[in-house]
Amino acid sequence: MIERTLILVKPDGVQRGLSGKIISRFEDAGLKIVGMKMDWIDKKFAEKHYSDIGKRYGKRILNNLVDYIKEGPVIAIVLEGVNAVENVRKITGSTYPNEALPGTIRGDFSHISKIYANKKNKKVGNLIHASATKKEAIEEIKLWFSVSELFNYKTVHEKHTQ
Repeated sequence: MIERTLILVKPDGVQRGLSGKIISRFEDAGLKIVGMKMDWIDKKFAEKHYSDIGKRYGKRILNNLVDYIKEGPVIAIVLEGVNAVENVRKITGSTYPNEALPGTIRGDFSHISKIYANKKNKKVGNLIHASATKKEAIEEIKLWFSVSELFNYKTVHEKHTQ
């Protein structure tokens, strides 16, 4: 099933100069970029993006995530490919970097644990956001991108495999 999903290279990923390495992981796996932009997120937009988190986990977690995503520019990317949502989540790794397996983005480039972060009152810098479900991907893509910002094209790989 060909589907689309959203990823965000969060401010710590941008600030650490990991954007290219992160993006190449997805392209190397055969996913193609169909939309991409860089933006500095304000509080209102961040709260809209994380609205489901606030409902599930409460105001403190929501505020932490909002503050985190506002720390610097974010690169928003729509990826397309076979089972894109599931495959992107596998490549990204566990939400908590210390639980992420080696070979995943978070496992290779981040290491903070939620226990340490909570004890030190720090954010869990996990570099990247990836839509968790197909439904969430559809909603997030609509929030971050207009139809005119998304592109349809064939990659060389697609031309040779279809």
